[in-house]
Amino acid sequence: EYEGERNEAGERHGHGKARLPNGDIYEGDYEHGKRHGQGIYKFKNGARYIGEYVRNKKHGQGTFIYPDGSRYEGEWADDLRHGHGVYYYVNNDTYTGEWFAHQRHGQGTYFYAETGSKYVGAWVNGQQEGAAELIHLNHRYQGKFLNKNPVGPGKYVFDIGCEQHGEYRLTDVERGEEEEEEETLITVIPKWKATKITELALWTPTLPQEQPAADRPGQEEASGAEGGGEMVEEVQPLTDVSEGELESMRPGDEEGDASREDREEYDGLDQGNVSFEEEEGRQSELLE
Repeated sequence: EYEGERNEAGERHGHGKARLPNGDIYEGDYEHGKRHGQGIYKFKNGARYIGEYVRNKKHGQGTFIYPDGSRYEGEWADDLRHGHGVYYYVNNDTYTGEWFAHQRHGQGTYFYAETGSKYVGAWVNGQQEGAAELIHLNHRYQGKFLNKNPVGPGKYVFDIGCEQHGEYRLTDVERGEEEEEEETLITVIPKWKATKITELALWTPTLPQEQPAADRPGQEEASGAEGGGEMVEEVQPLTDVSEGELESMRPGDEEGDASREDREEYDGLDQGNVSFEEEEGRQSELLE
């Protein structure tokens, strides 16, 4: 059913409201029979998109609210999250940054609501990859990431006034072997190898010389506690914990103007990333 304006050729043109056979509803602007301009698309399953359309596709600024309550606010291109945007997850995590072809890609910040930690840095095809900083409540890690895990040289910066330098080395760990299987399941995990403890690298070299000693009363104790070889086993790999994917529901066709992308949009539900509950707990041991 369609109620609204049409042009001389009888096409939907101007403002109108369409009710699809599957129960979806679109209300907004049309141009030559296609959704074009500002509009609201309400899915039968509760999802909805509020924003701009270009020739039947989400394009420009828009907000998509998914059936599970998560939502994306930002830029779209050809029905995909593309450009700058913010994704609010069900568990109150957030990602703010760049998107490319529906995935986190470029520079962005992922905030972990449960621990208060933040990953600030580079992303490639939805994964943490490249130079980044992992910020916790009382310390931070600076280095490079690959496949969501820290790799190579880096350093931990502690708020008590010292830095621990070292590197993450990848090691193979067997996860177990089934009698009926010939292959053993092996996973690669990074392990931290500490090399030295130093004072904080000051960003402003004009600070007076006496200030470092006054500002770091607990440095000797921290160095003694953190400089040992025990650090090798302390930091655990960062594992990916998904929030679960939606069960796909695919509505039927709209008469004349429902694009396939709109009917499948909630399949593009973005999932949360790494959980730091275990890692954050282990990191806090570094400060004892």
